[in-house]
Amino acid sequence: MTALVARTGRHQQRYAEGYRLVAGCIPYRLKEGVFDFNNIEQNMEVLMVTSQRGGVFLFPKGGWETDETVEEAACREALEEAGVRGQMKAYLGSWDFKSKRQQGYSCPEGLCRGYMYALTVTEELASWPEQHHRQRQWFSVADALKHCGHDWMREALDKFVKDFSSTSSTASNVSSVEESTHPSHGD
Repeated sequence: MTALVARTGRHQQRYAEGYRLVAGCIPYRLKEGVFDFNNIEQNMEVLMVTSQRGGVFLFPKGGWETDETVEEAACREALEEAGVRGQMKAYLGSWDFKSKRQQGYSCPEGLCRGYMYALTVTEELASWPEQHHRQRQWFSVADALKHCGHDWMREALDKFVKDFSSTSSTASNVSSVEESTHPSHGD
């Protein structure tokens, strides 16, 4: 079995218009059994991880690098930080935020633009690259909103729940992606 290793360094990091570009996702699963689409928050759980410094729960996210699409970056971050694999179901949008940790030469003000996706979890690994640096935990939507350490991630979760609730009564129809606001796949 090959050990999974997290990427490190900033030499392939994407920047645009003074922003560091990051990709992330909201990993989710639906509870088994009877499903009520009128009460999505009671039937869904989302996976969050602690920040590397601990104490704050957030959704997996990290740098979008030049050798990958934004979707690949979001899936990579879910694997590295949370130890999950899954299927990308929907592009949720982008949010601008400021990061004290990401201030540097290429981005002196620490501005970031996060592209977020919904990821239905199909596999939860027992071992993953950042397992010794982060804890992962499944939350109800209501508890995730309470525990999430970033306003912009709470907004992404709200959007996901609203979009999911407004789809038809099959979970496979969640994948409506708005191409007009979707980030480009190339350089």
